[in-house]
Amino acid sequence: MARNKQQAPHALVVDDEPDIRELLEITLSRMDIDTRSAANLAEARALLAEEDFDVCLTDMKLPDGNGIELVRFIQQAYAHIPVAMITAHGNMESAIEALKAGAFDFVSKPVDLNVLRALISTALKLSTESQETQRASPQRLLGSSAAMARTRRTIEKLARSQAPVFIHGESGTGKELVARLIHDSGPRAKNAFVPVNCGAIPTELMESEFFGHRKGSFSGASEDKAGLFQAADGGTLFLDEVADLPLHMQVKLLRAIQEKAVRPVGAQQEVRVDVRILSATHKDLATMVGAGEFRQDLFYRINVIGVEVPSLRERVEDLPELVDHFLDRIATDWGVEKPVLSAAASAALAAYPFPGNVRELENILERAMTLCEDDTIEPADLQLPENATAGDAASAAAQLEPYLDQKEREAILRALEQTRYNKTAAAKLLGITFRALRYRLKKLGIE
Repeated sequence: MARNKQQAPHALVVDDEPDIRELLEITLSRMDIDTRSAANLAEARALLAEEDFDVCLTDMKLPDGNGIELVRFIQQAYAHIPVAMITAHGNMESAIEALKAGAFDFVSKPVDLNVLRALISTALKLSTESQETQRASPQRLLGSSAAMARTRRTIEKLARSQAPVFIHGESGTGKELVARLIHDSGPRAKNAFVPVNCGAIPTELMESEFFGHRKGSFSGASEDKAGLFQAADGGTLFLDEVADLPLHMQVKLLRAIQEKAVRPVGAQQEVRVDVRILSATHKDLATMVGAGEFRQDLFYRINVIGVEVPSLRERVEDLPELVDHFLDRIATDWGVEKPVLSAAASAALAAYPFPGNVRELENILERAMTLCEDDTIEPADLQLPENATAGDAASAAAQLEPYLDQKEREAILRALEQTRYNKTAAAKLLGITFRALRYRLKKLGIE
């Protein structure tokens, strides 16, 4: 039976223990949520057929089956209803199984009412109206290929869950953009998205950076500091290059994820945090687990749902759209006319394997715009390495960019010296516009 959208939210509680049902009913009623209860799967299915619910809470163990069965049933018949699983304390296997089956989230017994309230509040944001608002993200994935269509559908599905997501893909494919879109399309969109490059934090500072610290807890700790988990509270924490975490930090991260709490350095008590974890790496984590370089239990915990970001080689039909987008953006940033690619330059790009993927394409086009004449980009302006293959990905991406950047830096510095650091004259000597020179100075960090 359809309900008026102005009415109070409607929740279904499924548990065979009367005391638990009563506790949940009282808690939800204090949140102005109408509640119906069922003691088993049969009663739950009957209520679902009769009434329209906004959220469902179900125990794992039920007299005539288990909560996983109910999760799968609701996924098939009532996909708009988010389901949260109530699991036994410490039983992470059941929680992960529920998330993989399509559960929105889980809460452990004994139920922490503050955690429950936060979970229910997040679930209720998945209403149609809020989704339409949240999906107006400034970020977007470019490309009309089948591979990108699949990726967009996956993002839309993952946005409705709170399950940890592991994003895998080669360097430069846009893993952080995928993470941002999952965040922007979900119920946490109005809260913080906190990206962190795990390989960029010094080992000795990791615990403080992730969990925060108390004043005086170590030399230099002159005041209390919140960590990345606290900064992402209510939102999403994106762990980029998670494979770079040292083993001792992997243990602490696993506990923080499982307990939904962190202990700042020097603190006596843990601090509750409500954070969704998204992680990514270009490395093969499964192989690292086998080699003992990455903890299996952490891999199991962050890899509840996986998404593969396709390489540019796998969606070469998107190349014209991407080229047009980047040339448009760069021309706008530089304040110059948008150049065109000659037929030969377009053919050269189409034949190139792009070991550095979309990021490399952007860098190639920036450089080509600096070098091209008469607003036409020719093959020579692209400076593509010869005989590059997909197998050369790591070496080409690692070696080519620093080399070309250094050569460009040297040419700009020579021009500046020759013109006594007159930027207008240096730009003329280099054959580029003043705006283009100013952009390159900023990009290369030349003061």
